Amino acid sequence: MTIAFRMVNCTIKSITRTACVVDDIEISRVPLRGPLILAVNHINFLDVPVMYTHLQPREITALVKEETWNNPIMGALFSLWGGIPIKRGENDITAFSKALQSLKEGKILAISPEGTRSRTGILQQGHPGIAMLAQKANVPIQPVAIYGGEVIWDNLNRLVRTPFHIRVGNIFNIDPSLQLSDRSLRQDAADQVMYQIASLLPEKYRGVYRDLSKKHQCFFTFSTSIT
Repeated sequence: MTIAFRMVNCTIKSITRTACVVDDIEISRVPLRGPLILAVNHINFLDVPVMYTHLQPREITALVKEETWNNPIMGALFSLWGGIPIKRGENDITAFSKALQSLKEGKILAISPEGTRSRTGILQQGHPGIAMLAQKANVPIQPVAIYGGEVIWDNLNRLVRTPFHIRVGNIFNIDPSLQLSDRSLRQDAADQVMYQIASLLPEKYRGVYRDLSKKHQCFFTFSTSIT
C-alpha cells in the first residue's frame, strides 16, 4: 500500500465516522482474503467510502459505473481503489473479464446486483450477471446488507450523526450444475442472492424481496468457514 492510499483511506474513514455512527462489528465475518464476491445493496454515495475503508486491510475491488470517471476527483479516487469501470445496461465483456481476473488474483470483488442506487434503502430487483460471474469464476458469494445511510442529508442538515448499519451473511457457492446459459435461470439465481441480502435487512427495506417465503437454498451450497 502506498502512502497516498493509506492517507486517503484514513481521511475518508475519519470523515465518515464523524458524520455517521458506523455499526461495523459484523465486518469481521468477511474473510481477510479472497477470492470472494461480496453482494451488497446500494443506497447512495455514502455506501462505497464507508464500506471500502472499513473493509481494509482486505484487498478489495468493485464494479463501478463507467460514468464515475467523468468526474476527475471521483475517477482518481476509484482508480486509487482499483475500481473496474462497467457500462451499465449492456453486456460489458471487458468489465466481466477484468472482474474474473481480479478474482483469479485472489481479490474480494464487491458487486451491487441492483446495478444502481435505490436512494431510499428499499431493495430493487437484482440483475442476473452476478450468478454467471460467480459460477464462471468458481468463487463463493457473501451477502452484505447496509441500511440507515438513506437519511444522511436530513441528518447533516440537523447536525445529527447518521446510524450506518452493516450486516453480513453466510458464504455460499452457486451450484455448478445450474445451466446459467438460460437467462431466466440466471435471474432466478440472482433473485435468490437478493433474498439472502433481504433476510439481513429490517422488513421495511426488503422491497420486491419482502416475501421471504420465496427464499430457498436449492441453488446454493453454504460454507461455515471464515478465514
